[in-house]
Amino acid sequence: MIYSTTETIPGKEITEIVGVVTGNVVQAKHIGRDIMAGLKSIVGGEIRGYTEMLTEARDLAIQRLVASANEKGADAVVGIRFTTSAIMDGSSEIMAFGTAVKLKK
Repeated sequence: MIYSTTETIPGKEITEIVGVVTGNVVQAKHIGRDIMAGLKSIVGGEIRGYTEMLTEARDLAIQRLVASANEKGADAVVGIRFTTSAIMDGSSEIMAFGTAVKLKK
């Protein structure tokens, strides 16, 4: 499966728009990460625990987006975008969305 943030795939012709596909993940904070984040906020710098958590969440959201496109019989997903939102105190959602398409063979 080809997937891209661009609206086209170089060297490929889009023949059909299958539809919008999404993949999302809701992540909750971990008490250990919160303690380390609190300490890190005092001295400054990257909060690696949160960086790792968000990277894992983004990767899982992409996997779910690709699975959704495969279920619809798509060859590729174009125009992928990401959004985040707070769901409730202590948790947030990352969503990937794009357009599933068929490509000329």
